[in-house]
Amino acid sequence: MSNVQDVQILQFAQNGDERGHLVVVEGQKDIPFAIARIFYIYGSDRSVIRGRHANRKSEFVLINVSGTSKVKVIDGTNEKVISLNRPHMGVYLPKMIWKEMFDFSPDSVLLCLASETYDPAEYIRDYVMYLKEIQSYE
Repeated sequence: MSNVQDVQILQFAQNGDERGHLVVVEGQKDIPFAIARIFYIYGSDRSVIRGRHANRKSEFVLINVSGTSKVKVIDGTNEKVISLNRPHMGVYLPKMIWKEMFDFSPDSVLLCLASETYDPAEYIRDYVMYLKEIQSYE
């Protein structure tokens, strides 16, 4: 079973010159899975909380390509808050980690790379059910 110690901060190489910066993220090289889905969150303000779920199969990497946000990760016992505040850093979230994204700056664009295509059946959206499910693995 995954725990918050399995959540990893990733640093991506920055390439650039006087024209600007370029950051490249390759699946199975810079992140630990092949990318099956990409989506992004924008237009959320500081009071909005996104996520509030865990995934049975999907792994994620979250990158704030513009602005800032925070992500709280919970494994049922421990929790950690990570600030996403540089476009060349990301956070790897293994499967079965509860996630909540919040504190979005006005210019925040949170890019989400996922290991699986969307399947609503693999989402656990109720925290009490999440706790019951992870306890059944122990």
